[in-house]
Amino acid sequence: MTHDPAPIWTRLQAELRRRVSDATFDIWLAPLRCESVEDDRIVVVAPSDLRAWVQQRFARVIAEAIEAVLGPDGPRLELRGDDRSRPARAAAAPPAPAVPAEDERTRLNPKFTFEQFVIGDANRFAHAAALAVAELPGQAYNPLFIVGPPGVGKTHLLHSIGNYVRQYGGGMTVRYTTVERFTNDFIESLQTRDVEAFKRRYRRNDVLLIDDVQFLESKVKTEEEFFHTFNAVMETGSQLVLTSDRLPRDMAVLEERLRERFESGLLVDIGAPDRDTRLTVLRKRVHHDDLQLADDGVLDLLADRVTTNVRALEGALIRVVAYASLTDQPISTPLAEKVLADLYGRGPRRPGGGSPRPGAPVTIERIQHVVAEAFGVTREELLSPNRTARVAWPRQVAMYLAREHTQESLPTIGARFGGRDHSTVHHACRRAAERMSDDPEAFDAIRALTDRLLGPDDDRRG
Repeated sequence: MTHDPAPIWTRLQAELRRRVSDATFDIWLAPLRCESVEDDRIVVVAPSDLRAWVQQRFARVIAEAIEAVLGPDGPRLELRGDDRSRPARAAAAPPAPAVPAEDERTRLNPKFTFEQFVIGDANRFAHAAALAVAELPGQAYNPLFIVGPPGVGKTHLLHSIGNYVRQYGGGMTVRYTTVERFTNDFIESLQTRDVEAFKRRYRRNDVLLIDDVQFLESKVKTEEEFFHTFNAVMETGSQLVLTSDRLPRDMAVLEERLRERFESGLLVDIGAPDRDTRLTVLRKRVHHDDLQLADDGVLDLLADRVTTNVRALEGALIRVVAYASLTDQPISTPLAEKVLADLYGRGPRRPGGGSPRPGAPVTIERIQHVVAEAFGVTREELLSPNRTARVAWPRQVAMYLAREHTQESLPTIGARFGGRDHSTVHHACRRAAERMSDDPEAFDAIRALTDRLLGPDDDRRG
């Protein structure tokens, strides 16, 4: 049976965005297209010059995304090369203007606007600062540094600033880039011996938006050029906006002079969305996609079970919708519970039986006891300064679970783990998430701990 590839590919792209960084998606996965979807296979086409690299580096993550969206019995991936030639560069280009013409690498996403950004307690300050910068580039807060974990809206705010300036800035020039793309362009300019064109591209803009600056760490030559670009932009009075998944002071490998410059303007933090924000995001998505829900409990279930970030939340909704579509079932709470169980484990049961009750409170102390028992350490060791591998990994897991399954803030979690600060908790959560994505044993261990915390015997264990 043949399926319409367009809606399925849209869902797969959303799932891929959830699994890789924005920069990785933009460079390697965005050029892919879905040619056909059948019961036994899905044909994905890559530009011929990218196919080998995509096959080597991303075939597994694409296959996992297909399984996540279409289920374990879904079609297998068939990756093909696209014989159609990509646009070639001119052999002799005309002299470059002061600001290069807009091209595919600087295109802003028109869907990311301030109007589409859902405001909540965790991002209200960041949204207000971003809007102020968009209204008065170079005058309000310069530089503006937005920090937060993946998937909470940092890139959305960057694009919102760019789209606002493009629309209302009276001809002001905007360039959006990622550090990965900045690095690739810089390396290319060295290879082609055209560094001046690179400098013109990045230094002669009214607004420069740079995503994921944490990836500057350990890139010595790029870091040096970024430092000079930063100074040049600031000296001309242009606006600079940066995002990162960690605070400047936590970028230990980065040069001190760059960390100082990052902290010289306004630093704003975005945290995980609160429940009201999560529900609003889901309702807007349902309205935008004109989805028909069998009952209102679907959104409550999603908002209670997926608490970390907006990207994961939308990805969970996409998976539920895809499963309902492919199995020809209504989008109901029981169906959503069944689909989410594969990703997040089943919610706790009501005492005496009954349907799952997602979102039942799990305390930090409970998490500490369960993790300590599972890893053969004591709760006191988790709270101690001990940094040996035997204790450090269980501590990171416990902090990750506390962030995932309680409503406590990062500073509160840190305080309950021996008085550590919020940046330590943020680092622990990031390390646990990275290890889960790379290490199946770590994923299984955390999944088992999650099932134990949220399982029906939760109330019996002390």
